[in-house]
Amino acid sequence: MGAAPPAPPRWFRFQGFQDAAIILAFRVGTPARMLWLMANMSESPLDRLWKEYSAVFRDFDDLSLARWLAQTLGQIEGRAWRLSHPLLGAYRLAAQVAHDRQIWFKRLATAPPAYTEAPCCRAPLLPLFTRDVLETGLVCQHCGDTCVPFDETAPELQKQIRPWAEKYTPMHAVAHWNDAQRKRSGNYEGRLEEAASEVEQLLLTAGREIVPKFLEFYPAVVWEDQDECLEVRPEDVEL
Repeated sequence: MGAAPPAPPRWFRFQGFQDAAIILAFRVGTPARMLWLMANMSESPLDRLWKEYSAVFRDFDDLSLARWLAQTLGQIEGRAWRLSHPLLGAYRLAAQVAHDRQIWFKRLATAPPAYTEAPCCRAPLLPLFTRDVLETGLVCQHCGDTCVPFDETAPELQKQIRPWAEKYTPMHAVAHWNDAQRKRSGNYEGRLEEAASEVEQLLLTAGREIVPKFLEFYPAVVWEDQDECLEVRPEDVEL
């Protein structure tokens, strides 16, 4: 066997409504990377499913789409939301269509006053907290780029986030060990299970203790509640 594959790209993941187990994804990163991914997946079943799900928002006229987004922002205000929540999945679908049409530049609807303008794309600032927070900062739910660099987050939050992320990184890396690292572990499957258990606890800590504190600075925040590489699912992280 050859070396283990490198770590996959960072994904936005959306677990489908109620009983659906479909995962929709778009890249956490720059819009250019997102466009590259979409181009390379243009014939894939996942891409066709993404288009099917987002068709309802593509059928909206610009004014209806702007109003839906503004109303939903008002509904989610005041809470920290799991990335896997169906409402946030629907919002991300609409936000991507809106970003493609530059809806927020047209000023067709007014976002709730608590939301400031994101510097990355000028949409209302709705940040996503991920395990890559030290590198990517908080990620915009509209364009997928960094909306708040880590060094621009509140110092009191940095003090709590940094040790959390530094514990998380080596645990996540276990899923991407090469053959030599796996052999040295003696029992790789056991080590993988231990890493998954540690990550479950770290995600629980994030959801309970870290992410809610962002509400002191932002009207709403989203947090990544799963780790696909270690097969930690949202239902494994019970608040």
